Amino acid sequence: MFPRLTPITKNIIILNVAFYLVSNFLWPQLYEIFSAYYIGSPFFRVWQIITHMFMHAPLGQGIGLTHILFNMLTLASFGPVLEQVLGEKKYVILYFLSGIGAYFLNCGWNFFEITQGVDLQKIYSIPMMGASGAIFGVVAAFSTMFPDAKLYFMFIPFGVKSKYLLPAIIVISLYLGYSGSMGGIAHFAHIGGAIVGFILAKMWKDNEYRIN
Repeated sequence: MFPRLTPITKNIIILNVAFYLVSNFLWPQLYEIFSAYYIGSPFFRVWQIITHMFMHAPLGQGIGLTHILFNMLTLASFGPVLEQVLGEKKYVILYFLSGIGAYFLNCGWNFFEITQGVDLQKIYSIPMMGASGAIFGVVAAFSTMFPDAKLYFMFIPFGVKSKYLLPAIIVISLYLGYSGSMGGIAHFAHIGGAIVGFILAKMWKDNEYRIN
């Protein structure tokens, strides 16, 4: 079902699971320390730009355990292929830059909400957490580098070419973000991660076939 886990992908999954166990059973204060707050919030700390990628919805709250399960299964599906093709260094760059891009685009959306009169305290107090932005970057990079690869999804009886995955991600996330549907999910963070993943994969793919 899944490709064999490669070292970086395996270690990222292990770290996410470790953070989840510690934050839920040993040190719940990690949610306040490591989740990412809006850059103008008094709760913001610079390390949160990275650490939010290892935090996931608490057990019994919101989407709960489903959050980390879905993210890690998606990473296990797409990550190993990219890690082998790009190499460990580029793969790490892809993953973390996608997560960082996700954070900053989400902050951009928060700023827009503030200009539209959304309660400032609401923006300041709601944290962003999860590896979704980084993983959307991985998925976008996969669909960019392997556009004709066929993907198979539950309840769909035929393969779907991966080149259709990226525009679907963008359109669905834009709709959900603007409409406010499925509240509590940082849809613009998903878009930010996907954009960074696409740009990096496109750049690396173009350079690979450049003739000197």
